[in-house]
Amino acid sequence: MKTCLIVIDVQESFRQRPYFTEHDLPAYLAAQNALIEGCVAQGVPVVRIFHSEGPAEVGNAFAVESGHVRPLEGLAAFEAAASFTKSRHSALVGTGLEVWLTRQGIQRLIVSGIRTEQCCETTTRHASDLGWEVDYVVDATLTWDMVQPDGRPLPAADIKARTSTVLAGRFATLRTVDEALSAAAAAG
Repeated sequence: MKTCLIVIDVQESFRQRPYFTEHDLPAYLAAQNALIEGCVAQGVPVVRIFHSEGPAEVGNAFAVESGHVRPLEGLAAFEAAASFTKSRHSALVGTGLEVWLTRQGIQRLIVSGIRTEQCCETTTRHASDLGWEVDYVVDATLTWDMVQPDGRPLPAADIKARTSTVLAGRFATLRTVDEALSAAAAAG
């Protein structure tokens, strides 16, 4: 079963957001980089997704004009099999990714990147609904604490746990980095 790693929105734009902290960044980058390096070593194609939206001006961190729509510092360098820029939460909306995956004969996606509950989860659900098998590597995703509508804090760890709970067995197989790499190797 041909597999592809998707690296979603791992870009400097997030450093410009008020919620950005370095708290979980080292562990995330270690997992993300191990996943990228393992896939590259196995010949698994790695696809890079960037997010760009909003006014096309320097002051918008998610506009290409800002200079922040580029790989996050600390991300392992890799030669992308393909790169796409999205303006929606799902990497499969309006990017050409779906066509590329189909033409490449990809049957399984390994999803990783930023933000756990937003673009990574949405892409996972969408891909599953379109018929791809999805391995979701929660340790190779990153998010930050949020504030609930009632004002209570919602820690990033709880967001990751919730995302894992709602995806597991319905939209994806939850895997560690090592499990995802082993599954890719077994698939050939």
